[in-house]
Amino acid sequence: MDEKPISIWKKPLHGLRSLFLSWLGLMIATWIIFEVIMLAVGARVAGEDIKLWAVFAVCATIAVFLVLFIHWLFCWSNFKRFLFSLACLVTLIALGYVEEDWRGKHDWEKFTREWEARGEKFDFKDFVPPAVPDDQNFAVTPVVASCYDYILTRDGKKIPSEQRDTNLVNRLAFDPGEITRKINTVGNWAKQTTSNLKLWQAFYRDLATKTNLFPVSPQPQSPAADVLLALSKYDATVEELRQASQLPASRFPLNYDTECPADILLPHLAAMKESAQLLRMRAIAELPNGQSDKALADVQLSMRLVGAIRTEPFLISHLVRIAMTEMALQPVYEGLANRQWTDAQLVALNAELAKLDFLADYQFSMRGERAMTCAIIDFISKRQSYKQYEAVLGEISDNDGATTTSQLKNTVLAVGLYLMPVGWFAQNKLFIARNEQDWITGVVFPEAHLVSPQKYREVGHAQDNIYSRPVKPWNFLAKEFSPALGAAGRKSSREQISVDLACTAIALERYRLAHGEFPELLDVLPPQFIAQVPHDVINGQSLKYRRTLDGQFVLYSVGWNEKDDGGVMFTSEGGTQPIFDKGDWVWRYPKRE
Repeated sequence: MDEKPISIWKKPLHGLRSLFLSWLGLMIATWIIFEVIMLAVGARVAGEDIKLWAVFAVCATIAVFLVLFIHWLFCWSNFKRFLFSLACLVTLIALGYVEEDWRGKHDWEKFTREWEARGEKFDFKDFVPPAVPDDQNFAVTPVVASCYDYILTRDGKKIPSEQRDTNLVNRLAFDPGEITRKINTVGNWAKQTTSNLKLWQAFYRDLATKTNLFPVSPQPQSPAADVLLALSKYDATVEELRQASQLPASRFPLNYDTECPADILLPHLAAMKESAQLLRMRAIAELPNGQSDKALADVQLSMRLVGAIRTEPFLISHLVRIAMTEMALQPVYEGLANRQWTDAQLVALNAELAKLDFLADYQFSMRGERAMTCAIIDFISKRQSYKQYEAVLGEISDNDGATTTSQLKNTVLAVGLYLMPVGWFAQNKLFIARNEQDWITGVVFPEAHLVSPQKYREVGHAQDNIYSRPVKPWNFLAKEFSPALGAAGRKSSREQISVDLACTAIALERYRLAHGEFPELLDVLPPQFIAQVPHDVINGQSLKYRRTLDGQFVLYSVGWNEKDDGGVMFTSEGGTQPIFDKGDWVWRYPKRE
């Protein structure tokens, strides 16, 4: 008689079936344990449960195979095979490390030798501005130092958090930056608008009914007078800042000697920008108040602040300088539009603006940024602990570690950094330096005062292709650390055009003061009213200019699209901001009332 088949659940477990069922049971148990823990600690994070459980599942799977491997290893013949294979593997890995270290070092040194022969520099120390004696240094005067001395010493040392004096007051923390955002009445020369001082006046007088933050007169004065009275609370600080600006040099005592450049602190940039915002507001109000001499002094002080951070080798410092210069241009524009500058004042304004070269400054800041990135990679390559790597990654990359997933990503990257060959660090430096060289020398030409939008597009397209490729060990740091290079180039080009338009507009106003009307052509301006009319940095041709029937003029660059659109500027949806990529970049005054 045939035996009755044994149930599948009663058969002894052997081979792959045993392995599979053991693994499945472990996965179920892992999931149950995971859910119990998550519920117990209340740590459920939307969208991340599966990711976290997947990590547990992978660990459990590894555990199953580890048990099987150990069981296999408990056989002398298998153990000998394992030792031999392990020795071969270690040898291959060691040879791979040696080869990759040599290759990385060789390729990096070859690249730097070639470009250093052409004048390029890659050592961050070469970009650190030289020390300046304190008695000549604007940046260490008491009023300026108040913006950073809570966190940095005067000799550039970082103050530990537990030793910081919480009673220190930043005297350059002005309120107008927040005020201008609240009332949104500052004019925009690119949109051909001037500031509405009546709304500023109403804002300050209304604020006085709730707080004594700003002084106001018992009865309303003119809008300009009321605004200046409100801002008079800062007069003493501004005058002290003006006196400090007479010193011949400026070098902020940043912690340049820190082991990792990512740790360099820049607390002064916000203070410089807020100071420029205040000076813009003062100058705009001083002009209609019949104080054009004071407005000139405030614009000149703004330009001194722009120059105070000129030597800093950081892209962010360069971008802040652009923003500050744009602020200084607004009172220049409003004074020209309302014919409030004298000829002597116009000469002084042109002298300030003529010092600016944002194309050369762009190249300098890009080179400094590249050298700093390479120095950070050198720091990382020194075999720090993975915890230190996590901190560096959090400082530099967009991966801020705010969620469990991002923390896990930082940990995985940090372990990878700790284990990878030193030569791969050199390959990452090479990848960054080679690609950024195209942005530095291939699209901007300061000597010719030119920029090529077409080259920008070509380089940008090539860079997009490069950075869209799969991440490799020798390029993933570049993807973590590289800034938005194309945007910085466009902003630099736009600001240089803005400065050139302003200088030309100043010369046109000087001509009008001398002859009673604007000229027919720009060619008549030099050398009496301007040394040389700047050409359009976009195409090297003359700036476009024509007089209008109302006695004004239209002056413009063809803009980033390299097309003459007849002096028409495009704005974003809703007309909130001018668009540089479309239309022309125009200097034109509002219609006179």
